[in-house]
Amino acid sequence: LGCDFSQMHGFFFTENEMTSSRHVNAKRIEGLDKNVWVEFTSVAADPEIVNLGQGRPDLSPPSYVKEALANATAVDEFNQYTRGFGHPSLVKVLSEVYGRLYGRQIDPYKEILVTVGAYGSLFSAILGLVEEGDEVIIIEPFFDCYEPMVRMAGATPVFIPLRPKIQKDIMSSKDWCLDPDELASKFTSKTKAIIINTPHNPLGKVFTQDELKIISDLCIQYDVLCFSDEVYEWIVYHGNKHIKIATFPGMWERTVTFGSAGKTFSVTGWKIGWSIGPEHLIKHLMTIHQNCLYTCATPLQEAVAQGFLKELNQMDDHECYFNALPRELEGKRDQITRLLHDVGLKPVVPEGGYFIIADVAGLDVDLSEVDGDEPYDYKFVKWMIKHKKLAAIPVSAFYSCESKKQFEKYIRFCFIKQDSTLAAAEKILKNWNKK
Repeated sequence: LGCDFSQMHGFFFTENEMTSSRHVNAKRIEGLDKNVWVEFTSVAADPEIVNLGQGRPDLSPPSYVKEALANATAVDEFNQYTRGFGHPSLVKVLSEVYGRLYGRQIDPYKEILVTVGAYGSLFSAILGLVEEGDEVIIIEPFFDCYEPMVRMAGATPVFIPLRPKIQKDIMSSKDWCLDPDELASKFTSKTKAIIINTPHNPLGKVFTQDELKIISDLCIQYDVLCFSDEVYEWIVYHGNKHIKIATFPGMWERTVTFGSAGKTFSVTGWKIGWSIGPEHLIKHLMTIHQNCLYTCATPLQEAVAQGFLKELNQMDDHECYFNALPRELEGKRDQITRLLHDVGLKPVVPEGGYFIIADVAGLDVDLSEVDGDEPYDYKFVKWMIKHKKLAAIPVSAFYSCESKKQFEKYIRFCFIKQDSTLAAAEKILKNWNKK
């Protein structure tokens, strides 16, 4: 009709004024717009940059998993919707694999939910089980989505840091520990859940039996839920053992455990994850899932199912992919540890996962040219990308605002990379001090 509605009834609005009152963000996402992956993935997109930042494997996934996906797309029914809570063949094999690990029978249809990555599992658990006004304990450093998800649920995150017990040129992730008394002080009548991550990202810590026992005892004492992020469960290095907190007495009924096909088979682009736990908890995750995502890609789920079926009967064998991958990565871990130490950084050797953090304070880099009021590690990584053509991730991104300053001298490298990628990084590091 050609009407200018902004001038109707004698009112005159500028464009900004028209959008200011109704077109603003919901309060639940206030302050959550910044994201380290969005920022540094774009900064490191130049093909000349050696990217050891984002946890994106450039190793080839197992051929049988890729073949399974190709075969699945050739079957007409696998190109249509599947069961919303998980493709039948996938939840069945997951119940077999994890039933063996848990030492209990797991109902594939009532105690497993398949989601869009472990992100989807975390989101469904937090939104489905955490109330406005609740408190959720988060161990620092933490994967960066934990805090915003808790805040979106209307709950309050309560942080407790892992701290290094000792200081030396080459440390181990096992040297970073919780203070049991400090941890106990975080549990109150308002505590609804604690989020744990083992093997840990970004630190690589594998929590021990004794450490998990302290957490489980507090969960039982205060009747608290446990959200256990175990996406790196298969990537554990020699001398360490992954232990599931849900297997502790009194913990199955209060624990939701998260897994990931992306981490298990090195197919992060597939975004298939799962939640495992008792029916009385999983049913609430299902409610969120069915009203948010509903279902996941059928051929991807079928391919993951075939991958697990192949490995199911050889899980204890030397050549099982779940055993072969950590052997391969352990050599890469040792290589990058040596390189970082030789250039003057202080690496923290991970017990699991495929990340390594390092203290860069000893390099004493002049960052005056980097603009902005950002933590030291943010500026350092931007400087390193620009001048050294090497990308990493600032570790303060994994800390609360209150703790960033204490840990801003660490950066994270990813080493699930081809030999050629690590060789390119080695060349940069060996020439670090050359003008």
